[in-house]
Amino acid sequence: MTTNQPSTTTPPPPPARAGRREWTALGVLMLPLLLVSMDVSVLYFAIPSISADLEPSGTQQLWIFDIYAFVLAGLLMTMGSLGDRIGHRRLLLIGAAAFGTASLVAAYANSAEMLIAARAVLGIGGATLMPSTMALLRTMFTDPGQRAKAIGMWSGVMTAGIALGSVMSGVLVEFFWWGSVFLVNLPAMALLLVLGRLLLPESKNPAPGRFDLLSIPLSMAAVLPVIYGLKEIPSEGWNVRYVVSITVGLLFAALFVHRQRTTAAPMISPALFRGRGFAPSVALNLLCMFAVMGSAYFTTQYLQSVLGKGALEAALWALLPSVPIGAAGPIATQLVQRGVNRAYVVTAGFAIAAAGFALLTLAGTNSMWLVLTSCAVLAVGGVTVMSQIMDLAMGTAPVERAGAASSLMETGGEFGGALGMAVLGSIGTAIYRHEIPASAPDAARETLGGALAVADHVPGLATAAREAFTSGMQGAAIAGAVLLAGAAVLAAVTLRRVVLREPACATPEREKAAA
Repeated sequence: MTTNQPSTTTPPPPPARAGRREWTALGVLMLPLLLVSMDVSVLYFAIPSISADLEPSGTQQLWIFDIYAFVLAGLLMTMGSLGDRIGHRRLLLIGAAAFGTASLVAAYANSAEMLIAARAVLGIGGATLMPSTMALLRTMFTDPGQRAKAIGMWSGVMTAGIALGSVMSGVLVEFFWWGSVFLVNLPAMALLLVLGRLLLPESKNPAPGRFDLLSIPLSMAAVLPVIYGLKEIPSEGWNVRYVVSITVGLLFAALFVHRQRTTAAPMISPALFRGRGFAPSVALNLLCMFAVMGSAYFTTQYLQSVLGKGALEAALWALLPSVPIGAAGPIATQLVQRGVNRAYVVTAGFAIAAAGFALLTLAGTNSMWLVLTSCAVLAVGGVTVMSQIMDLAMGTAPVERAGAASSLMETGGEFGGALGMAVLGSIGTAIYRHEIPASAPDAARETLGGALAVADHVPGLATAAREAFTSGMQGAAIAGAVLLAGAAVLAAVTLRRVVLREPACATPEREKAAA
């Protein structure tokens, strides 16, 4: 007879908890993240001074403003995968050196071409910094509770940086010359280069396989035409050129996906999407950024063109909705850690954001506090969602693929933001053109800015244009609220049974091997 022997299997040790060194290192990682997010909006108030000094053409001015975001979005997946191969700390420090050097060149650029080139290099550096910060965070915080808190802080800094960038731009240009908006990057990058070597661990895939070079142009060809088309549609309308650009990008996206599914060493492993919760996280992050950036398209114009605030004054008022952001992520994390199902927290975040859009539907032409309140409510809901789904995605992904996972989430966010501005902006523009009097000049029928430019010559036009714009904003807010209500349902359905468990490969032994 055989007797059943008791199992002698030893349960795996609990993840090591981060100490003072890791939390200090997190503060170091927040520096590049803050600056990269600020650089998206740092030229908002510097462009007039740049135009007066460098005299760029209209096309060059657009490229000065847009090329940073285009290059950043186009290279995120490449840099995330590269970091998995060569090490995220190494890539972060290389990117910091490039970002600092390009900032110095941009500050003292003496021609439009030189500034465009410097902004492109800034985009390359930014593309290395963003996925590297999240991948290193994933390595340093192996305890799920601590990682969730760290990611909540990451999400808050990321969101606040965009708002802070425009305000800092206005203040610096007010007291210094336009190049100062780039020089502020230098001390932070120098600090990162020094402290990063001392505090940050190395993190990479110990067996990455060969790097698929063909995936690089395919990924850029997929991302850039779509982002370009979506960014131009709100101001130019559904021009055939932009529709073709989006279509071409989608075709290359299909080729890129096919390449990742068939090559032996893909840039983005399809295995990432087999982790429970990862694919829903990418989709929900896209929807969240759709709402956040789509609303910003209207509220920034509302403060300046409807209420008549100056650029700097409008930017300072726009900081108020950022105040509650710092608490949203930590509170959401505390709820999950106390046993509230993550699906309920994410669903509530989308519901809160939808309520922010609902408030926006009530705005009139003199409703500054209502608009600012709606922005604050929407931002709180957005950060609640982003902090939880980013934690879910990064906890689901193997630590050796953290860079690729982070870059996918961030690329999805770029798509979502551009799509939100395109779709909600188009809805608002259509309503505006329907509401504006038929007798208004052609320029007034195109945009609110065009109407205000000729309003002195047409009695009553300014009032009519402001009312038409506000009606367009209300219509877009209704669409946004409906979309977010649908996103709340989607989150409840897709995340309800997702219980985050660390993947088998994310063990302390593997983490040591990766370091």
